[in-house]
Amino acid sequence: TSRISTLKPNEFGFLHVTNFKQDGVAASVKEVETILEVTLAKPLLPGKKTKLTLDFNGQVPLQIRRSGRNSKEGVELSMSQWYPKLAEFDFEGWHADPYIAREFHGVWGNFDVSITIDKDYLLGGSGYLQNPNNIGFGYETKGVKVVHPTETKTLTWRFIAPNVHDFTWAADKNYLHDVVSGPNGTTLHFIYKNNPKIINNWKNVQPLTVKMMDYYNKIVGQYPYKQYSIIQGGDGGMEYAMCTLILGEGTMEGLTGVIAHEMAHSWFQHILATNESKHYWMDEGFTSFIEDLAVNEIADKKTDNVFEGAYKSYFSLVNSGKELPQTTHADRHDENRSYSISAYSKGEVFLSQLQYLIGKDKMMATLKRYFNDFKFKHPTPNDIKRTAERVSGANLEWYLNDWTRTTNTIDYGIKEVKLNAESTTIYLERIGRMPMPIDVLVEYNDGTKETFYVPLRMMSFEKANPTPDVKRTVLNDWNWGNQNYNFTVNKINIKKITIDPSGLMADVKKENNFYESK
Repeated sequence: TSRISTLKPNEFGFLHVTNFKQDGVAASVKEVETILEVTLAKPLLPGKKTKLTLDFNGQVPLQIRRSGRNSKEGVELSMSQWYPKLAEFDFEGWHADPYIAREFHGVWGNFDVSITIDKDYLLGGSGYLQNPNNIGFGYETKGVKVVHPTETKTLTWRFIAPNVHDFTWAADKNYLHDVVSGPNGTTLHFIYKNNPKIINNWKNVQPLTVKMMDYYNKIVGQYPYKQYSIIQGGDGGMEYAMCTLILGEGTMEGLTGVIAHEMAHSWFQHILATNESKHYWMDEGFTSFIEDLAVNEIADKKTDNVFEGAYKSYFSLVNSGKELPQTTHADRHDENRSYSISAYSKGEVFLSQLQYLIGKDKMMATLKRYFNDFKFKHPTPNDIKRTAERVSGANLEWYLNDWTRTTNTIDYGIKEVKLNAESTTIYLERIGRMPMPIDVLVEYNDGTKETFYVPLRMMSFEKANPTPDVKRTVLNDWNWGNQNYNFTVNKINIKKITIDPSGLMADVKKENNFYESK
């Protein structure tokens, strides 16, 4: 806001709509901040069609957040959210949320966009270029030589983007353009500034990007378009249809990470087009989940727990006392930190913890079925829950409710370990309000070990043994109404007891999850 407050009149951005017509008849319009309210000239009945036409003019702002001109890395035009967008209308009604450079929600459609610009500019963005052999700049067919006559002042770039809910582009006179063959016939475009300090990183990240896209295809579902563009532009990184705009001057590790994240959004934001403003944790959290898996997949040195950072961030938010339920609108968090951790970290833990609940195989199968059932739609939290229920057979309404609609926390502890003559009784307690099934690992002095699984009654489910090489005993289920639970082990030579040896349960107080004999 401090940068915005110093902008001059010719540095602000705006869009103004004129000549709005419905089927050729003028309709009345009213501007309310970033929303244009339209009163149709005639009613549009369910199942019927109408044609809306309009003219608009605008001023491209200085690039401060997301879109604009002259970014801090010198990109001349980062053109996102640059045209009047139809608000989504669904079973909940209109989603006419003011745009404040955060999340957005769009309508599926087919875009046919022509951009006339000075001939020296190289463009990249959404869609397929329809006239590559007239444009050149690396888009032309191999072997074709493109020459622009001296008298030519401008070029018109025509893009078609089918079945998308957004259209974004960027342009600069000093761009480089590399074209790389990606998985399953997808063409990857890398468009970045001709800056000697960054060229090596942008070259070296290209084969890694191919590997990550291939990995996403395998664990979620096939990327359905035949092109994707990674473009230096904007600020930070932001996902758009068939492309992303990212900063380009950082480290190789940073460049790899931001591409991993923004490209993953092609699945969780674009193809699975959740309302980002309302269900941001499904967008950012699910993206972060597959991003961390992908980065670990291509890393030379693998990490045992790729989700550790997400859990730590979530725990820090809980301890701050400033957590809000994930049903809070993205634009209405008191602090950006609260929003970010809720969206990225807690959203990621939703899936990693689902592995704990139903098992890794069923969780990963859930992602694939979710993709197949809801691609090119606007899925809601109930859709991912019902998909997981169909795949696993578990009842998961309680999980969706407690994790996303409340700030209830998980805290289980080992209350007491009582030695009997020839057995040991282990007493557990539920301290937090959120219930969970419990895995308990018991290790003995002779080096042997076994696990005990306490199902959650309201879940009506028994997961497969996550460690098949270790003996497991399935105990009676635990009713949420009882805070205490105990079971007996027919041995007395216990060395150590651990609740949740996997570390996938987001228990906010880990210190009471262990017992060691003295």
